[in-house]
Amino acid sequence: MDDVMVQFLCEDNLRADIFIEGLPGIGQVGKLVAEHMIRELGAEKIAEIHSMYFPPQVFIENDGNVRMANNEVYFCDGPRKIAFLIGDHQSGSNRGHYVLTEKYLDIAERIGVKRIYALGGFGVGHLVDVPRVFSAVNQLALRPQVEEAGGTFEREDPVNGIIGAAGLLLGLGARRNMEGICLMGETSGYIVDPKSAQSVLSVLSRLIGMDVDTRLLNERATEMEQVIAHLQETERLKSDEELRYIG
Repeated sequence: MDDVMVQFLCEDNLRADIFIEGLPGIGQVGKLVAEHMIRELGAEKIAEIHSMYFPPQVFIENDGNVRMANNEVYFCDGPRKIAFLIGDHQSGSNRGHYVLTEKYLDIAERIGVKRIYALGGFGVGHLVDVPRVFSAVNQLALRPQVEEAGGTFEREDPVNGIIGAAGLLLGLGARRNMEGICLMGETSGYIVDPKSAQSVLSVLSRLIGMDVDTRLLNERATEMEQVIAHLQETERLKSDEELRYIG
């Protein structure tokens, strides 16, 4: 098996304006947004990516059959032609992150992409009522667009960098003259966070000029809030019981 294998499932003449990355990460924020958009926009799979840099693992399907871990590229042919990168894993090694990102950029170049949106979560270590969307760009000229769409570049805590595909897509993409914008939803980092995904989707929708139905994402956010409320109440009752026992 090669380090990275890309299998295209479509004709070679597809063209996309935008490349949206939503691989697994903190709070699964980017993954939630990208998968939601794929579903709502009816995007179709155009490529599969297999790699020795993914964990040595197969997934068991509902019928008992297995499949190799992979990442996938989807394509939406509408008013905005968009390619989406989603999947099972990011790399397990530093070298793998670079090798895989170069392959992702090869695919983006092949279909004519000029701008990349890298999506993810920004872990703050506590629950957030109204998640902000922290942002980064690989060209300063892009910053006003992001701020106008609702993204922020202001953070209380110092940030050392963006790890993984999201950061490298911006850094390596700049070398290929691709515009890059990273949108990171504020999240605790402890849970899968559809509420943070809602915030990222809101900013992204304004940037790409498309309305995306958010009802399913809203429902998931509501369900997660109910789960969190239940856990908080359970912890409160447990604490009260311990205090009564001590008294």
